[in-house]
Amino acid sequence: MKNKKNSRLAAAEIIFQWLEDESFPDRQLAKIEHDHAFILEVVNGVVRNRLIFQWLEDSWLKSEPQLIFKSVLWVGLYQILFMDNVEEYAVINETVNAAKEQRGGEGAAKMINAVLRRAQREKADVFQRLEKQPDFIRLSHPEFLMERWKKTYGEADTLALAEWNNEPASTILRIEQSAVDAAEFIDKLRENDIEPLMHPYSDKEIFLVLPRGVPVRKVPGYDEGWFTIQDPATSVSVDLLAPRPGEAVLDACAAPGGKTAMMAGRMDKRGELVAMDMHDDRIAVLEQNQKRLNLDWIDIVKGDARKPGNAFSNDRKFDAILLDVPCLNTGVFKRRADARWRVTEERIETITNLQFEILTACSELLTEKGRMVYSTCSLEPEENEGLVTRWIAQNPGFRLVKTGKAFPPDSGTDGAFAALIRKK
Repeated sequence: MKNKKNSRLAAAEIIFQWLEDESFPDRQLAKIEHDHAFILEVVNGVVRNRLIFQWLEDSWLKSEPQLIFKSVLWVGLYQILFMDNVEEYAVINETVNAAKEQRGGEGAAKMINAVLRRAQREKADVFQRLEKQPDFIRLSHPEFLMERWKKTYGEADTLALAEWNNEPASTILRIEQSAVDAAEFIDKLRENDIEPLMHPYSDKEIFLVLPRGVPVRKVPGYDEGWFTIQDPATSVSVDLLAPRPGEAVLDACAAPGGKTAMMAGRMDKRGELVAMDMHDDRIAVLEQNQKRLNLDWIDIVKGDARKPGNAFSNDRKFDAILLDVPCLNTGVFKRRADARWRVTEERIETITNLQFEILTACSELLTEKGRMVYSTCSLEPEENEGLVTRWIAQNPGFRLVKTGKAFPPDSGTDGAFAALIRKK
């Protein structure tokens, strides 16, 4: 029987790839077949606390270790400093062994052993010293990004946002009320010893917070399509668009399909609902969710939102279009820990140009007096209010009707922005 890989080493190898080429950790995590929950927590924890580990490394080491040994060290430090449910002797032993498995690892293993034992001895002192560090190190966010937020939201809200981002993300279910009665679904959860918590953001849609440690695929009704995994902030854009039965509706950047499913429920299988995306892997996710949720009446189309007309024939038009555009994800750092390290001033300019292009292209598919909702999961004004204001100024045939926003510490949800735009 083949031995399982050291779980600490598996986590360290994912961290190594991320540090080396900024590859998405979630893509590597999806390939993990053993100790998935443990490796997931460790990887996300290391990514989230990157600046804290770099600060410790700079304080305690005379020279920077090779990247693979840095990765192994950070995996050990996360467990010693942030995980209460591990045996510290096992952490040190297995992390040191993970280093030894690498070429030239004997010397690095001694260094890692010494650092982890020091972290074990001085844990209380580490956190006392950390409290005296600048906010961006203490809360492990890019310095320039926290300075931007302070100018936009003020210091108190910025600190609250950064602290929110560092808390563990909850798994939230949206009940598919066209498939199951909400009370019946909740009763079924309780029959299976799952006690859900109603999310306060629930209104037209009912959102339940799943207890930690419950695998989604083990939740009653998964195969029957009784729920989607979806943060309540996703309803901000759908509520503004308000799709109605009998309309022709396009979800132009649809994958993974949560908003598509929400709109399908509002339309009650009457009218046309088209879900579009441009990448084959994302189309596959849409198709999987379409099948699980029994949404065979919606159409899935491969197309580029920058050139949406190429996906349709006969000058097709829509009454309502949802544009959930690619963005910097600054409203979902709690769920996407790695996203905080990819935000740069250059990326802000690149992404806003793309967003503007999508908004312009998709507006041409609207019927007379048709409407569209532009939405992001970003908190940056350049992607949200600023972009919409700029676009309306350059497109006098449209008017801004209303905007909606969710700011995580206040809403208790992911961050979101949405703007309802109507064709005159």
